[in-house]
Amino acid sequence: MFILQHLLSELKSEFNSSKKSKERGIWFIYTIMAIIIPFTSSKTSNLLRCLETLFGFKDITKRRYYTFMASPLIPWKQLWGRLWKLIPEPLTDNRLILVLDDTINPKTGRKIFGCYNFFDHAAKQNQSKFPWSQNIVQVGLLKRIKDRWACLPLAFRFYHLARELKKVKISKRPVEFQSKMEQSVEMISEIHRQFQQPIIVVTDSWYGNNGLWKPLRQQIGQEIHLVSRLRANANLFDLPSVSRKKVRGRPRKYGKKLGITSTHAVKAKEQAKEYKVNLYSKTRTITAHEQIVMLKTLKCPVRVVWVFRKTQWIAMFSTDLTLSVEQIVEYYGARWKIESGFKELKHDLGSAETQTRNQNAVTNHLQFCMMASTVTWIYANRLKKIPDRRHSVAGRTHYAFSDVRRLMAKVICDDDFNKVFPIPQKTSIKSLIATMLRMAA
Repeated sequence: MFILQHLLSELKSEFNSSKKSKERGIWFIYTIMAIIIPFTSSKTSNLLRCLETLFGFKDITKRRYYTFMASPLIPWKQLWGRLWKLIPEPLTDNRLILVLDDTINPKTGRKIFGCYNFFDHAAKQNQSKFPWSQNIVQVGLLKRIKDRWACLPLAFRFYHLARELKKVKISKRPVEFQSKMEQSVEMISEIHRQFQQPIIVVTDSWYGNNGLWKPLRQQIGQEIHLVSRLRANANLFDLPSVSRKKVRGRPRKYGKKLGITSTHAVKAKEQAKEYKVNLYSKTRTITAHEQIVMLKTLKCPVRVVWVFRKTQWIAMFSTDLTLSVEQIVEYYGARWKIESGFKELKHDLGSAETQTRNQNAVTNHLQFCMMASTVTWIYANRLKKIPDRRHSVAGRTHYAFSDVRRLMAKVICDDDFNKVFPIPQKTSIKSLIATMLRMAA
């Protein structure tokens, strides 16, 4: 209980000491808890119902709470800065391991902030290729928590289509267009200013190019590196040879052309070795080959690792030449946690089901959901024991996100929790709450 009380007290301290700010601070804390409790989806109406039914808020009206959820006065920048400092031991191997990706959030209804017909490359045959949706670019922290990797959301941006940007206004001002790369550089630079630590950014092949690498190097310098997947048609070059004789012209930047990734994989398979890697929460034996080459897409030397299976292979690269094969494979394997984090955010916490439309309400709701996810993982990190897995799945023994939420729900519904964060009136339907929590996932 003391873990959760400390986390929430730190966040509540960011609100001013005025009467209205104290009230917003209490509402903020209990809204975070209402999202975490596995009771229902996090629609604003359901959150209000949860505050009234489970926590005993009697004096809060629908109009006041809806105004609070759409308020532009919530100090999100200060709240995120405080929450970043509460992450215990954020470094992995003396570096911050950040993961970058974007996702679409399908919606129904018009005039929803950030909604356009975005292309969905993962759409199935019975789904639209251009669904009406929001495109969210997110940066998360990859961290080992109780023998498993987890993705803690740190920052996000709504991506807007350039042709539709004239219709978008924030605080009655038109919004300047930013590409996904520019948004990513802005978020990662802000995180670096906060932590002041070396960073490795793990991305998929779409972000793993000079569009992200060059501005990051300009903003941060030598403390930033990329780990990404290498495209099958990328041209590989040998390192430039150093000539002892003086010749005219500038020195060569690239050595002999080695071919593309797919053709060079045939040669690499013959020289592959076995490595033991901590991959997907298990120690696995893989067959891999490494080589330092030059890439014209990044204009720098990289360490490429080919991992082979029976009939398939995958190539990854790292701009940090000091990383080992095991580290590169493990970090890129942990990248999948941002994908599972999108599922937790949209379906488990219910951000995909919200019906908010205006800019402040949409942004605030997603901020609440992401902060609730990060608070949950920080709580799991500070536990003394590893949480038990409730639903067993073949091949999976580690705990799930929902298991941590269930542990937090028991703490939230304790009588002592209300003493630390007092509310106007306290509910007396304890047996009903306990029954509903047992029925919840």
